[in-house]
Amino acid sequence: MSSSQKRLAAKVLKCGVNRVWISPKSEKVKTAITRSDIRRFIDDGVIKKLPVKKNIRKIKKRQQKRGSIKGKAGARERKKEGWLRSVRPQRKLLKELKDGKKLKPNAYRKIYRMIKGGSFRSRHHLNLYLKEKGHLVE
Repeated sequence: MSSSQKRLAAKVLKCGVNRVWISPKSEKVKTAITRSDIRRFIDDGVIKKLPVKKNIRKIKKRQQKRGSIKGKAGARERKKEGWLRSVRPQRKLLKELKDGKKLKPNAYRKIYRMIKGGSFRSRHHLNLYLKEKGHLVE
């Protein structure tokens, strides 16, 4: 296959030269010198238009390594995501303690509000507080 045939096919198919596929088995394509010849080969299925390739740059962007990252971790993550990652497990623990009757009856709402107020750093911190203040039923 010659580059001139590929170029002609690209114009006929209205695409780039890299998207033109010419069957390697067909030797007749080399004889095509006009657009009508190229159209005939397209109809026969000897020349085809390849599908559009995906944007590779987007995929590479997701695979960023540590050295190319600019800014602190807090700048790259929304504050709300960090907040939810700490608050949701605390609330889940509190609910489990309440449902399992391991929490004193008057403590649930107070502790829930404290979690909302950001009093605890983690589940572990919450557990320490509950044990220290005696809110757990033995």
